[in-house]
Amino acid sequence: MSEIYGEAHRLLQGNFGTTDMATRLEEVIIKTEFDEADVAFVESRDMFFLSTVDHVGRPTVSYKGGDVGFVRVVDSTTLAFPSYDGNGMFYSMGNLHQNPSVGILFIDFEVPHRMRLQGRASIVDDDPLLQEYSEADLIVRVSLEQTWVNCPRYIHRYKKLQTSKYVPKPDVETPHAVWKRIDAVQDVLPEKDQGKAAISGGELTFEEYVELQRKGDA
Repeated sequence: MSEIYGEAHRLLQGNFGTTDMATRLEEVIIKTEFDEADVAFVESRDMFFLSTVDHVGRPTVSYKGGDVGFVRVVDSTTLAFPSYDGNGMFYSMGNLHQNPSVGILFIDFEVPHRMRLQGRASIVDDDPLLQEYSEADLIVRVSLEQTWVNCPRYIHRYKKLQTSKYVPKPDVETPHAVWKRIDAVQDVLPEKDQGKAAISGGELTFEEYVELQRKGDA
């Protein structure tokens, strides 16, 4: 009985003659615990892609970024990462709150190398790790179900230019997000952001913000 394949997977595997190969791959590469190499790779990443499912069953994927080491392997079957200030939608966080099934994809674009995992996420109020991440709103812990390394042959090679200045750092003031200067949102910003537009460059129209975004200045 397969832990990762269902009828649709087996149908396609049968159509393309890959059933035996797919079965062998599941036997060889699927793991249910992190080993030392996994820990080193995960904790060397400064970004990953998070897949969640919304309240009507639609899948969605989000980019999550931070400093190297912002994702931690807590033990052999658990990893944790912070949720930083965003646009106030709490889309991914809300999704995993009501449906804990998540998929995560880690990629090294320079090597290249990639690792994927399936797991179940949880958020606990007053998680002790909150004290270890500057400006984190929440801590997400993911209980591992399966993880495996994927063939990297279609990964294009890229080099990192610079770390985002918005990644929170201890004892460093994080710049005010440019989108929070849009005039149309000033009256609905949370209290902590009220009045900051005036001291961080002034208000912007939505069109001005989009132009900055196109230039990479947002």
